[in-house]
Amino acid sequence: MPDRDFLSWPFLEPRHREWAAEVEAWAAAHAERLSEGETDEACRNLARSMGEAGLLRMAAPESGRLDVRALCIARETLARYSGLADFAFAMQGLGTGSITLFGSDELKARYLPAARAGTALAAFALSEPEAGSDVAALATTALRDGDGWIIDGSKTWISNGGIAATYLVFARTGEAPGAKGLTAFLVPADTPGLTIAERIEVSAPHPLATLRFEGMRVPDSHRLGAPGDGFKVAMATLDVFRATVGAAALGFARHALDLTVQRASDRQLFGGPLFDQQMTQAAIAESAVDVETSALLVYRAAWLKDAGTPRVSREASMAKLHATEAAQRVADRCVQMYGGHGVVHDHPAEKLYREVRALRVYEGASEVQRIIIARAERDIARAERARSEGAV
Repeated sequence: MPDRDFLSWPFLEPRHREWAAEVEAWAAAHAERLSEGETDEACRNLARSMGEAGLLRMAAPESGRLDVRALCIARETLARYSGLADFAFAMQGLGTGSITLFGSDELKARYLPAARAGTALAAFALSEPEAGSDVAALATTALRDGDGWIIDGSKTWISNGGIAATYLVFARTGEAPGAKGLTAFLVPADTPGLTIAERIEVSAPHPLATLRFEGMRVPDSHRLGAPGDGFKVAMATLDVFRATVGAAALGFARHALDLTVQRASDRQLFGGPLFDQQMTQAAIAESAVDVETSALLVYRAAWLKDAGTPRVSREASMAKLHATEAAQRVADRCVQMYGGHGVVHDHPAEKLYREVRALRVYEGASEVQRIIIARAERDIARAERARSEGAV
C-alpha cells in the first residue's frame, strides 16, 4: 500500500481526505476487473461504473467549479490501480471541462448530466496532423453560415475518438492571425459530416482516432465563448487538467515504487535479499525522492488553481514535466529490478513502463513544458527588473 501521508499536507482539506477514501474504495473493488477485455467496452464499463458510484461528479460538476485537487487525487489513485480507469475518468473531465467553464446554461443542462452519469463519453479535439503542440498552426476551419457554422478539416490523436458522444472541437474562424483566430464548438458524434477516419493503436491500449469534418454544420448555440476565444478556452481547460496529468504519473510512480520495494525484499541474490545490495537501496531512494517531489509540485499547482490564481501555466507545466519524467525513471528502475521478468509483455512492471511513456507526450510534450517554464521565468525576471528600476 503506498504512503498516504501526503493527504495530511496543508494543500488539502478534510473533504479531500474523504474523497480520497471514496475513490480508493471504488478502485480497489472495481478498477482492475473492469479494465479487462476489449478496450472500447472496458472504457464504457469503467465510465458507467464510476458514474453509478458518483465519482464523475468531480469530473463534470453541477456547480460549474472544477476542484483541481480532487481531480488530482482521483487520477493519482486510479492510476495506481489501472491506467484505463484513470483514462476513463480523465477524459470525462477534459472532454467536458470547457463546457463546465464556458458553456451556456443550455449546453450544461443538455450534455453534462449524461457525462456525469458515465453514460455518454466525452472527447477534447485539439490536435491535428500538422498542429499538435503549436496550437496557432491549426488548419481546421469554421465558416459562418446563417445561424451556424460549417466546419472542414481533421483532428488526430483524439482520446475517446470513435466511442465519444461529444467532441469539443477547435477551429479557425479568422478573427485574428494565429492563436487569436480560433473558436471552440461542442459537436455531437452523430453530426452529419463527422466521420472517424481511422482508429490508432498505441503501445498502452487506449481508444484513439483521427476525425474528419466535411461540410459539418454546427449551430451557433454550440459555440463556447465568443468567436476568436478558442485559444483562451483551450488554455483555461488545459490549465486545470495539465496538473492532473502529473497526478496520474504520480500514481503510476507510486505503484512502480511499491513493486520495486516488494521485488527487492522478496528476491534472493548472492545469499541474501536483493534489498541488501547498496545499488538496490540507491535505486529505491532515488525513486522515493522522485515520487515525493512530484507530489509536492502536483498538489502545489492544484492548490494554487483552487485558491483562485488566474493562471497557473508555469506551475502546472512544472508539475507535469517533473512528474511524468520522474515516473518514467521510477518505472525504468522497476523494470530493471525485475530483470527478464520486467520486459515480459503484460508483466506489471512492463505495463507500467508503457503506460507512463505516453504521459510525456500528450497535453503538451515535455519539450513544450520546458518552453512554457522558460518563458515564464523570463517574464518574471523582466517584471522584477522593471519593478526594481521603477523603485530607484
